[in-house]
Amino acid sequence: MRKEKDSMGEVLVPDDAYYGAQTQRAVDNFQISNRRIPRTLIESIGMIKKSAAIVNHKLDKIDLSIKNAIVKASDEVISGKYDDQFVVDIFQTGSGTSTNMNSNEVISNRANEILGHKRGEKFPVHPNDHVNLGQSSNDTFPTAINVSICLDLNSKLYPALESLSKSLNKKTKEFKDVIKIGRTHLQDATPITLGQVFSGYLEMIEKSIQRIGDSQKYIKSLPQGGTAVGTGINTHPEFGKLIAKELNKITGIKFIEAKNHFEAQATQDSTLQVSGTLRGLAVSLSKIANDIRLLGSGPRAGIGELNIPSVQPGSSIMPGKVNPVICESLIQVCAQVIGNDQAITLGAQGSFFELNVMMPMIVSNILESITILSNGVNMFNQKLLKNLKANEEVCSGYIERSLAMCTSLVPVIGYDKAAQIADKAFKQNKTVREIVLKEKILKKEDIEKLLNHKNMIKSKK
Repeated sequence: MRKEKDSMGEVLVPDDAYYGAQTQRAVDNFQISNRRIPRTLIESIGMIKKSAAIVNHKLDKIDLSIKNAIVKASDEVISGKYDDQFVVDIFQTGSGTSTNMNSNEVISNRANEILGHKRGEKFPVHPNDHVNLGQSSNDTFPTAINVSICLDLNSKLYPALESLSKSLNKKTKEFKDVIKIGRTHLQDATPITLGQVFSGYLEMIEKSIQRIGDSQKYIKSLPQGGTAVGTGINTHPEFGKLIAKELNKITGIKFIEAKNHFEAQATQDSTLQVSGTLRGLAVSLSKIANDIRLLGSGPRAGIGELNIPSVQPGSSIMPGKVNPVICESLIQVCAQVIGNDQAITLGAQGSFFELNVMMPMIVSNILESITILSNGVNMFNQKLLKNLKANEEVCSGYIERSLAMCTSLVPVIGYDKAAQIADKAFKQNKTVREIVLKEKILKKEDIEKLLNHKNMIKSKK
């Protein structure tokens, strides 16, 4: 162990640790869970520290050797080399100060090694005076939240949803001629094509992509430059603008400095809006997964209109049983995302005066939501959707026996007469066609035309 000092006195730190006294205090104080800072957030903080070093050198705040050492150390943090050095629990100080200092200490110690000095010396690169120069945890941590959300949306969720959208589009075309019975209130309704059903699923995903994209524009506005309370004390007036430009170069994402730092630092409203769109996506995915598992129920005593791919045995006691496990997995993911959104909503209410004090919990939950949605969508697409088949014989059989077939008779014989036919068909366990033919209500050719399944489908799709 080595002795380090901070403003509160001496602290023992492991000899091999790149972090220092303030991080160790946080480790000792916040022994709450086994949840640590997400990888993408560490990466984002590294990008901010790298950008700050470049900007501070341009502004003649630090010399070239210190700038280069911080940049190199930050690049190593970005790459994940020191992930094991980010040891503070998620449930820490609400501003993320402990994690910001964790990164300052790791980067300064590594920068000092690069310059030929030992860990713990704080020379020539100081964690506060150099790595944190021009910054506060109060603008750096929320900036890292915004950057990390954008990175994960772009690299994980959008590609997964685009792939799902393509698969749903293929199924819409593949099933365009498969006519099945529609269902409302879990009861028989008029016919619909399976392609029309899947076109609805496709539109749900397309709209979710649009909603998420619309919400993302707000988190591209960065709090960096506001320092402690949004006034920008102890930083250059161009610092926030220049940081945004550097982050643009690193990420390829068009970040800008927040127009109003007081809103950007005092709230997590923009993050909450993104979370709301993820919740909406989860609701849509849950509906799709539930529909498919119910339409595939059986195989002998269920609806059975879809044949769901078998991926694993379904029971430890019933041989041959296969369950819709992929649907069930995705449904659980959706439930977790909805729960995460509720926690994020409560976290967003933790905005008191000039700072939100629940940011670590908020970012942990929203990045988890993005990750599990991305993985869940990819699993659903690859393991189920691509090999999903229609049982056309079952689909057709349900239509003919449905009492909703009498709906197409209404324009010709009226609602009351059609209802009587439906009632007789139900009580006599016959089809609507059989009752109409038996009672000679219409000519045979008219019956064939009115009760033709294809004539009941009207859609531009």
